[in-house]
Amino acid sequence: MSVLNEVPADDHVPVDEVRGLAYITDGSLAYAGHHIHETGHPVHTHSFVEIAVVTGGRGVHRSLTGRRDLEVGDVILLRPGVWHGYEDCRWLDLYNCCFTNELLQRELAWTREDPLLGYLLWTGPHSMQRRGMLTTRLDEQALKECVLHLDGLAQLRGTSVTRHRADFIGRLSLFLGHIARAVATDPGDAPDEATHPAVLKAMRLLESRLSHKWTLNELADHLHLTPRYVIRLFRAATGLPPMTYLAQHRVEKAAYLLLHTDQPITQIGRAVGWADQNYFARRFKAHYGLTATTYRQRFTHNSVTLASRIHGGGSQH
Repeated sequence: MSVLNEVPADDHVPVDEVRGLAYITDGSLAYAGHHIHETGHPVHTHSFVEIAVVTGGRGVHRSLTGRRDLEVGDVILLRPGVWHGYEDCRWLDLYNCCFTNELLQRELAWTREDPLLGYLLWTGPHSMQRRGMLTTRLDEQALKECVLHLDGLAQLRGTSVTRHRADFIGRLSLFLGHIARAVATDPGDAPDEATHPAVLKAMRLLESRLSHKWTLNELADHLHLTPRYVIRLFRAATGLPPMTYLAQHRVEKAAYLLLHTDQPITQIGRAVGWADQNYFARRFKAHYGLTATTYRQRFTHNSVTLASRIHGGGSQH
């Protein structure tokens, strides 16, 4: 994320950064706000789901998948742990929507069973070598409606989550619905049918026990299906075989542990189910394009409070 240059000095963005990793503070379920990049923004990562909607200006998005020119209406979704940055910006205005992985697992758990939202949030960013990212483009009307819901979400900042939980989830869901429908219009994207119940069960099993030494046969036994049929169902729903899907979530968790803890890399590998250090190293680099050591070094530095940078007129985190 980046600091909102035009925010008044007494405003407060509920996002903090510790050791190079941005995260949501103040107990917010979700956050929305404008962030303007006059020239660019350094490569960074974050611990939450981020959706950036271009509402003004121009720029270039840089990530592991390459450089992408950005114009008004473009949308970028990033899973936690993905690194990215912005270059060659000309007053690039991003309306960022951020929410925690915990919210995705709890309040938004139902989205797994929706064909479009399930693809947007759970399977699409990990399919087709996207490395945890998904991009699309909004037409003029969809952009206006998305901004309307983001404005509503932004206005909830500072309100009681207990009293306004439905408002947070409602605004966020309406916004996500527009993005999901836009993705569905992209050629070759988003399945038309709900995810098979066996795949949903498999996804939950794999994600809840990342450190377990899963095999395809064991997973198939849990589902009371043949291994071949499990692969076929999984590919139809996610574009990936089940063990590859598991690997995507393992490296995502490993990235979180690299930046949130001081655990040795060998210990982190074991924690996500890869006791073989060489194998863990290969899988991590294949996903993020960086070794685990380089990833930790690049995105770990002294603690920074975004609010203090806002008050000081800074533009990076």
